Amino acid sequence: MGILLVYDVTDETSFNNIRNWMRNIEQHASETVNKILVGNKCDMDDKRVIPTARGQALADEFGIPFFETSAKANLKVEEAFFSVAREIKQRLTAGKEGEGGAGVGAPAIKLGKEQKSKASKSKCCST
Repeated sequence: MGILLVYDVTDETSFNNIRNWMRNIEQHASETVNKILVGNKCDMDDKRVIPTARGQALADEFGIPFFETSAKANLKVEEAFFSVAREIKQRLTAGKEGEGGAGVGAPAIKLGKEQKSKASKSKCCST
């Protein structure tokens, strides 16, 4: 339901891969999937090669939110995850109100007791 596109602010190649990842998402994911762009390792200013403005410009180009984080220093990591979670919730809530049903991207069926136990034992299940 949500995708975080993460690049390393100290690695030009990882930033350049974002466009390829976006193409893959457009080809293979639901068109309603929520996406955000995350520049990680923002605590490493001495090794930074991707300026914040460049990350923001790419996010603006794709029309998605942008965060710079540091997993090591625990900077803005929660904010990034909460942001995408809020967007997903808003999308699903709007889908329920607009359609009177389960909402866009919501599961179409509910599993009974017997089906739940079978699904939980397998590594993959289909709907």
